[in-house]
Amino acid sequence: MKFENLHFPEAPIITGNIPGKKAQKILTKQERIEGKAVSYPKAIPLVLDEGRGATLKDSDGNIFIDFFAGAGVVALGYNNPIILKAVEEQLHKITHTLDFPTEVRITLVERIREILPGKLKNNMKVQFGGPTGSDAVEMALKFVKILTQRRSFISFEGAYHGMTSGALSLTSGRFWKEQFTPLLPDIHFLPYAYCFRCPFNREFKNCGMICAQYYNRKLTDPHSGIVQPAGTIIEPIQGEGGSIIPPEGFVKEIENISRQYDIPLIFDEIQSGFNRTGKFFSFEHDKAIPDIITMSKAIGGGFPLSAIAYRDDLDKKNKWTKGAHIGTFRGNVTAMAAGVATIDFMIENDLSTYVTTLGQYMLQCLKKIEKSSAIIGEVRGKGLMIGLEIVTDKETNNPSEELAKLIRLETFNRGVILELGGHYNNVLRILPPLIITKDLVDKGIDILKSAIESIEYSK
Repeated sequence: MKFENLHFPEAPIITGNIPGKKAQKILTKQERIEGKAVSYPKAIPLVLDEGRGATLKDSDGNIFIDFFAGAGVVALGYNNPIILKAVEEQLHKITHTLDFPTEVRITLVERIREILPGKLKNNMKVQFGGPTGSDAVEMALKFVKILTQRRSFISFEGAYHGMTSGALSLTSGRFWKEQFTPLLPDIHFLPYAYCFRCPFNREFKNCGMICAQYYNRKLTDPHSGIVQPAGTIIEPIQGEGGSIIPPEGFVKEIENISRQYDIPLIFDEIQSGFNRTGKFFSFEHDKAIPDIITMSKAIGGGFPLSAIAYRDDLDKKNKWTKGAHIGTFRGNVTAMAAGVATIDFMIENDLSTYVTTLGQYMLQCLKKIEKSSAIIGEVRGKGLMIGLEIVTDKETNNPSEELAKLIRLETFNRGVILELGGHYNNVLRILPPLIITKDLVDKGIDILKSAIESIEYSK
């Protein structure tokens, strides 16, 4: 398929002040009648009207290049004709089946099992949960608790696993947690391999992978304060934590240590999975092997769906029985039809190679900007999961949320949508639809570069 035909060809177009009159009216009404927890429009005053591929049109006719893809949900772009066709066909059949089997449901399970790497291929069971990634995490936690008959968990600094009670307990961000206690007890956060801000103040060339060894120490020391965990959960590449790419070997070492202590290992692939990083699952980059995988976002082709996959042999050891995890919308067959179309599209169009190649190109372009900028501390990424860490200056590398926010807004006003993340909310996060073209990438990077320069020179 020619990806060039999927987008608004004239993008970007900014016709006047943003938000325009129509958008401002709708934003004002939303603020008046919706709950205060609404977040994105308060930072990006956008009223969406239509999407095409990696481009978005607002209610006033402005057209933007999308470097966000709905936090990674819209992996194959808005209104992808292949997904639309699959969804339309399913809509005319049946849309809700609880967990009664349907042909499309079984087909999706088979597809997921087939795309798993190495020894995992066709050797994992799949179970669907509620329509959001948080529910996949809740299901995984419940699964390993029943399996091990233990209660504590290990998570990592910078982690984001969701907003429901158990998932939030494993999420490290203080902002999300401080008003919502009590959460699950016995949750322990260990350092992630965040080399730009190494928690041990080491250089990678001589650190001896100290962050992984610290995990080993906490499990070995009887006075570490950690009892034998029910499980360890980790993002092989961190998303909301700041698009953090751990060094080669880190995730594999976490697996090795977990095996040594008989701790089930959960890989959260909700944002990094389904070719976001150039492979179907980001743990493939380190040749690591999980016990359980959580999936959502791209798996539904833009429609709500979540699932876990767990090793076949765990099924025989676990008292995971009928009704152990249920949910009204675990039978969202419309999303399942979109999921089958998504996986087939990715395979038929060799999206792994496309994302890898385009991601490397994008990273090279952004690193050139990093070299000439005094406020970009680091550009990092894998595939089309990229982050630019904004700092006050390169001597101190002090994080600057203020500058990052100004750049995001200036970029938006010029026609490109991106979002912030990171420990200090100072990382510009780039997660475009995977079918974005080189032409749109070039336009988007040029706009981002000019926005960075305008903010930098006005400091």
